[in-house]
Amino acid sequence: MTDVVDSDELLRRIQRARAWAAQEERTWRARGEALDRSDTGGPGAARDAEVHRVAYGVVLRVLDEILTPGRHSTQG
Repeated sequence: MTDVVDSDELLRRIQRARAWAAQEERTWRARGEALDRSDTGGPGAARDAEVHRVAYGVVLRVLDEILTPGRHSTQG
């Protein structure tokens, strides 16, 4: 990646990434809930959905902290 971007473009990219991570978190949450209700796919599929949901949630929190530093509570 050799493109030079200004701070406004960087902010837009981070906001797009945050919106995408939020959508993915919602998608995996819904998928996990559907798997829990239907009991199809076995426990591995539900566990995979939960892992994906948690991973996107972490990305979302990191991007939130970049966009609004110090606003979010610290989790231990």
